[in-house]
Amino acid sequence: MATPIGNTGDITPRALSVLRSAAVIACEDTRVTGSLMARLGIATPLMPYHEHNAARQRPQVLARLADGQAVALVSDAGTPLVSDPGYRLVGAVIEAGYPVVPIPGASAPLAALVASGLPSDRFLFAGFPPSKDGARRRFLAELAPIPATLVLFESARRLPASLMAAAETLGDRPAAVCRELTKLYEEIRRDRLPALAAHYAEAGPPRGEVVLVIGPPASDVAAGPPSEDDQDDRLRAALAEGLRVKEAAARVAAETGVPRRDLYRRALALDTGEPDS
Repeated sequence: MATPIGNTGDITPRALSVLRSAAVIACEDTRVTGSLMARLGIATPLMPYHEHNAARQRPQVLARLADGQAVALVSDAGTPLVSDPGYRLVGAVIEAGYPVVPIPGASAPLAALVASGLPSDRFLFAGFPPSKDGARRRFLAELAPIPATLVLFESARRLPASLMAAAETLGDRPAAVCRELTKLYEEIRRDRLPALAAHYAEAGPPRGEVVLVIGPPASDVAAGPPSEDDQDDRLRAALAEGLRVKEAAARVAAETGVPRRDLYRRALALDTGEPDS
Protein backbone atom coordinates (compact mmCIF):
# COMPACT_ATOMS: atom_id res chain seq x y z
CA MET A 1 0.00 0.00 0.00
CA ALA A 2 1.35 3.41 -0.99
CA THR A 3 1.95 6.03 1.70
CA PRO A 4 2.82 9.73 1.16
CA ILE A 5 6.37 10.54 0.06
CA GLY A 6 6.23 13.82 1.94
CA ASN A 7 2.89 15.58 1.94
CA THR A 8 0.47 13.77 4.29
CA GLY A 9 -2.42 15.02 2.18
CA ASP A 10 -1.43 12.57 -0.56
CA ILE A 11 -2.85 9.60 1.36
CA THR A 12 -5.95 8.23 -0.36
CA PRO A 13 -9.33 7.58 1.31
CA ARG A 14 -9.03 3.90 0.34
CA ALA A 15 -5.61 3.65 1.97
CA LEU A 16 -6.97 5.19 5.18
CA SER A 17 -9.80 2.65 5.25
CA VAL A 18 -7.45 -0.29 4.73
CA LEU A 19 -4.95 0.92 7.33
CA ARG A 20 -7.71 1.27 9.91
CA SER A 21 -9.24 -2.13 9.18
CA ALA A 22 -6.03 -4.20 8.95
CA ALA A 23 -5.06 -6.43 11.86
CA VAL A 24 -1.45 -5.24 11.62
CA ILE A 25 0.70 -2.94 9.47
CA ALA A 26 4.03 -4.39 8.31
CA CYS A 27 6.49 -1.53 7.85
CA GLU A 28 10.19 -0.81 7.28
CA ASP A 29 10.63 1.38 10.37
CA THR A 30 8.01 1.43 13.12
CA ARG A 31 9.18 4.90 14.19
CA VAL A 32 8.63 6.42 10.74
CA THR A 33 5.32 4.67 10.11
CA GLY A 34 4.23 5.23 13.72
CA SER A 35 4.70 8.98 13.27
CA LEU A 36 2.60 8.91 10.09
CA MET A 37 -0.12 6.82 11.73
CA ALA A 38 -0.23 9.25 14.66
CA ARG A 39 -0.78 12.17 12.28
CA LEU A 40 -3.53 10.20 10.53
CA GLY A 41 -5.17 9.15 13.80
CA ILE A 42 -4.71 5.41 13.12
CA ALA A 43 -4.03 3.03 16.02
CA THR A 44 -3.49 -0.25 14.10
CA PRO A 45 -0.56 -2.26 15.58
CA LEU A 46 2.76 -2.16 13.71
CA MET A 47 5.26 -4.93 13.00
CA PRO A 48 8.74 -4.32 11.54
CA TYR A 49 9.47 -5.87 8.15
CA HIS A 50 12.77 -4.89 6.52
CA GLU A 51 15.77 -6.46 4.79
CA HIS A 52 17.42 -7.50 8.06
CA ASN A 53 14.45 -9.39 9.55
CA ALA A 54 12.47 -10.34 6.42
CA ALA A 55 13.27 -14.07 6.53
CA ARG A 56 12.21 -14.23 10.18
CA GLN A 57 9.06 -12.13 9.78
CA ARG A 58 7.62 -13.73 6.64
CA PRO A 59 6.36 -16.86 8.50
CA GLN A 60 4.63 -14.58 11.02
CA VAL A 61 2.84 -12.70 8.26
CA LEU A 62 1.74 -15.96 6.63
CA ALA A 63 0.51 -17.24 10.00
CA ARG A 64 -1.66 -14.15 10.40
CA LEU A 65 -3.09 -14.63 6.91
CA ALA A 66 -3.81 -18.28 7.70
CA ASP A 67 -5.72 -17.04 10.74
CA GLY A 68 -7.90 -14.86 8.51
CA GLN A 69 -6.27 -11.57 9.40
CA ALA A 70 -5.58 -8.76 6.93
CA VAL A 71 -1.99 -7.47 6.81
CA ALA A 72 -1.13 -4.08 5.27
CA LEU A 73 2.41 -3.73 3.88
CA VAL A 74 3.86 -0.21 3.65
CA SER A 75 7.29 1.32 3.06
CA ASP A 76 8.69 4.36 4.84
CA ALA A 77 7.38 6.52 2.01
CA GLY A 78 5.78 5.90 -1.37
CA THR A 79 4.89 2.57 -2.92
CA PRO A 80 6.28 -0.59 -1.30
CA LEU A 81 8.29 -3.14 -3.33
CA VAL A 82 10.07 -0.30 -5.17
CA SER A 83 13.71 -0.75 -4.03
CA ASP A 84 12.77 -2.62 -0.86
CA PRO A 85 12.52 -6.33 0.12
CA GLY A 86 8.72 -6.42 0.10
CA TYR A 87 8.59 -8.30 -3.19
CA ARG A 88 9.82 -11.44 -1.46
CA LEU A 89 6.92 -11.26 0.97
CA VAL A 90 4.44 -10.75 -1.86
CA GLY A 91 5.91 -13.74 -3.66
CA ALA A 92 5.56 -15.89 -0.55
CA VAL A 93 1.97 -14.77 -0.02
CA ILE A 94 1.06 -15.55 -3.62
CA GLU A 95 2.76 -18.95 -3.43
CA ALA A 96 0.79 -19.71 -0.25
CA GLY A 97 -2.46 -18.98 -2.10
CA TYR A 98 -3.52 -15.76 -0.38
CA PRO A 99 -4.74 -12.70 -2.31
CA VAL A 100 -2.52 -9.65 -2.80
CA VAL A 101 -4.44 -6.40 -3.30
CA PRO A 102 -2.48 -3.28 -4.37
CA ILE A 103 -3.58 0.05 -2.88
CA PRO A 104 -2.08 2.62 -5.28
CA GLY A 105 -0.93 6.10 -4.38
CA ALA A 106 2.20 8.23 -4.19
CA SER A 107 5.36 7.07 -6.00
CA ALA A 108 8.57 9.11 -6.08
CA PRO A 109 9.82 7.70 -9.44
CA LEU A 110 6.56 8.53 -11.20
CA ALA A 111 6.27 11.95 -9.55
CA ALA A 112 9.82 12.79 -10.69
CA LEU A 113 9.21 11.46 -14.19
CA VAL A 114 6.11 13.55 -14.84
CA ALA A 115 7.75 16.70 -13.41
CA SER A 116 11.03 16.26 -15.28
CA GLY A 117 9.71 17.31 -18.68
CA LEU A 118 11.48 14.33 -20.25
CA PRO A 119 9.83 11.67 -22.45
CA SER A 120 7.49 9.49 -20.40
CA ASP A 121 6.16 7.17 -23.09
CA ARG A 122 8.97 4.70 -22.32
CA PHE A 123 11.02 4.71 -19.13
CA LEU A 124 13.15 2.41 -16.99
CA PHE A 125 13.34 2.60 -13.21
CA ALA A 126 16.83 1.32 -12.33
CA GLY A 127 16.90 1.83 -8.54
CA PHE A 128 20.10 2.95 -6.80
CA PRO A 129 23.41 3.01 -8.70
CA PRO A 130 26.31 1.21 -6.97
CA SER A 131 28.17 3.32 -4.42
CA LYS A 132 31.70 2.67 -5.77
CA ASP A 133 32.77 4.65 -8.81
CA GLY A 134 33.94 1.78 -11.00
CA ALA A 135 30.81 -0.29 -10.41
CA ARG A 136 28.66 2.82 -10.87
CA ARG A 137 30.19 3.55 -14.27
CA ARG A 138 29.74 -0.05 -15.41
CA PHE A 139 26.11 0.13 -14.24
CA LEU A 140 25.56 3.33 -16.26
CA ALA A 141 27.33 1.91 -19.31
CA GLU A 142 24.90 -1.02 -19.31
CA LEU A 143 22.00 1.45 -19.28
CA ALA A 144 23.48 3.72 -21.97
CA PRO A 145 21.94 2.10 -25.09
CA ILE A 146 18.47 1.53 -23.59
CA PRO A 147 16.01 3.61 -25.66
CA ALA A 148 14.09 5.00 -22.68
CA THR A 149 14.17 7.72 -20.06
CA LEU A 150 16.10 6.51 -17.00
CA VAL A 151 14.80 7.04 -13.46
CA LEU A 152 17.26 6.48 -10.60
CA PHE A 153 17.27 6.86 -6.84
CA GLU A 154 20.40 8.38 -5.33
CA SER A 155 21.51 9.53 -1.91
CA ALA A 156 22.13 13.26 -1.66
CA ARG A 157 25.68 12.58 -0.45
CA ARG A 158 26.58 10.62 -3.59
CA LEU A 159 24.71 12.83 -6.07
CA PRO A 160 27.70 14.95 -7.24
CA ALA A 161 29.79 11.84 -7.99
CA SER A 162 26.89 10.10 -9.71
CA LEU A 163 26.17 13.11 -11.91
CA MET A 164 29.83 13.32 -12.91
CA ALA A 165 29.86 9.61 -13.78
CA ALA A 166 26.59 9.95 -15.69
CA ALA A 167 27.85 12.94 -17.67
CA GLU A 168 31.05 11.11 -18.62
CA THR A 169 29.35 7.78 -19.35
CA LEU A 170 26.02 8.83 -20.88
CA GLY A 171 27.09 12.09 -22.49
CA ASP A 172 25.29 15.38 -22.97
CA ARG A 173 21.75 14.23 -22.20
CA PRO A 174 18.95 16.31 -20.68
CA ALA A 175 18.24 15.42 -17.06
CA ALA A 176 16.42 16.54 -13.94
CA VAL A 177 17.40 16.34 -10.28
CA CYS A 178 14.17 16.07 -8.29
CA ARG A 179 14.71 16.73 -4.61
CA GLU A 180 12.34 16.56 -1.62
CA LEU A 181 9.33 15.79 -3.80
CA THR A 182 5.96 16.94 -2.35
CA LYS A 183 7.73 18.46 0.67
CA LEU A 184 8.12 22.07 1.76
CA TYR A 185 11.51 22.54 0.06
CA GLU A 186 10.73 20.63 -3.14
CA GLU A 187 13.19 21.48 -5.89
CA ILE A 188 13.44 20.31 -9.49
CA ARG A 189 16.59 21.37 -11.34
CA ARG A 190 16.52 20.69 -15.08
CA ASP A 191 19.59 20.96 -17.32
CA ARG A 192 22.05 18.88 -19.35
CA LEU A 193 24.02 16.27 -17.43
CA PRO A 194 27.37 18.08 -17.69
CA ALA A 195 25.83 21.31 -16.39
CA LEU A 196 24.14 19.52 -13.50
CA ALA A 197 27.39 17.74 -12.67
CA ALA A 198 29.25 21.06 -12.66
CA HIS A 199 26.61 22.70 -10.47
CA TYR A 200 26.64 20.05 -7.75
CA ALA A 201 30.42 19.70 -7.92
CA GLU A 202 30.61 23.36 -6.92
CA ALA A 203 27.56 23.55 -4.63
CA GLY A 204 28.16 20.20 -2.95
CA PRO A 205 25.59 17.57 -1.99
CA PRO A 206 22.04 18.86 -1.47
CA ARG A 207 19.82 17.89 1.41
CA GLY A 208 16.93 15.45 1.34
CA GLU A 209 15.71 12.64 -0.88
CA VAL A 210 16.75 12.66 -4.55
CA VAL A 211 15.36 11.13 -7.74
CA LEU A 212 17.49 11.54 -10.87
CA VAL A 213 15.74 11.44 -14.26
CA ILE A 214 17.89 11.18 -17.41
CA GLY A 215 16.65 11.55 -20.97
CA PRO A 216 16.94 8.70 -23.49
CA PRO A 217 19.93 8.31 -25.81
CA ALA A 218 20.04 9.74 -29.29
CA SER A 219 18.36 7.55 -31.90
CA ASP A 220 21.68 6.25 -33.23
CA VAL A 221 22.44 4.69 -29.83
CA ALA A 222 19.08 2.94 -29.70
CA ALA A 223 19.55 1.64 -33.24
CA GLY A 224 22.57 -0.44 -32.30
CA PRO A 225 26.36 -0.13 -32.30
CA PRO A 226 28.05 1.49 -35.31
CA SER A 227 30.69 -0.22 -37.40
CA GLU A 228 34.31 -0.24 -36.26
CA ASP A 229 35.19 2.27 -39.00
CA ASP A 230 32.46 4.60 -37.69
CA GLN A 231 33.74 4.15 -34.15
CA ASP A 232 37.25 5.07 -35.30
CA ASP A 233 35.95 8.14 -37.16
CA ARG A 234 34.13 9.34 -34.03
CA LEU A 235 37.20 8.72 -31.88
CA ARG A 236 39.50 10.58 -34.31
CA ALA A 237 37.10 13.55 -34.29
CA ALA A 238 37.04 13.62 -30.50
CA LEU A 239 40.83 13.36 -30.26
CA ALA A 240 41.20 16.12 -32.86
CA GLU A 241 39.19 18.39 -30.55
CA GLY A 242 41.87 17.95 -27.92
CA LEU A 243 40.09 15.41 -25.74
CA ARG A 244 42.24 12.94 -23.86
CA VAL A 245 41.97 9.26 -24.79
CA LYS A 246 39.81 8.52 -21.75
CA GLU A 247 37.51 11.46 -22.48
CA ALA A 248 37.19 10.57 -26.16
CA ALA A 249 36.27 6.98 -25.29
CA ALA A 250 33.67 8.17 -22.75
CA ARG A 251 32.07 10.53 -25.28
CA VAL A 252 31.82 7.93 -28.04
CA ALA A 253 30.54 5.34 -25.55
CA ALA A 254 27.74 7.73 -24.61
CA GLU A 255 26.98 8.41 -28.26
CA THR A 256 26.96 4.80 -29.41
CA GLY A 257 26.43 2.47 -26.46
CA VAL A 258 29.69 0.63 -27.27
CA PRO A 259 31.48 -0.37 -24.03
CA ARG A 260 33.89 2.34 -22.96
CA ARG A 261 36.74 -0.10 -22.28
CA ASP A 262 36.58 -1.31 -25.91
CA LEU A 263 36.61 2.25 -27.22
CA TYR A 264 39.45 3.17 -24.90
CA ARG A 265 41.66 0.50 -26.50
CA ARG A 266 40.74 1.72 -29.98
CA ALA A 267 41.31 5.36 -29.02
CA LEU A 268 44.66 4.53 -27.45
CA ALA A 269 45.76 2.79 -30.63
CA LEU A 270 44.63 5.74 -32.75
CA ASP A 271 46.36 8.23 -30.45
CA THR A 272 49.67 6.35 -30.43
CA GLY A 273 49.49 5.17 -34.02
CA GLU A 274 49.90 1.56 -32.93
CA PRO A 275 47.58 -1.20 -34.22
CA ASP A 276 44.80 -2.30 -31.88
CA SER A 277 45.69 -5.92 -31.17
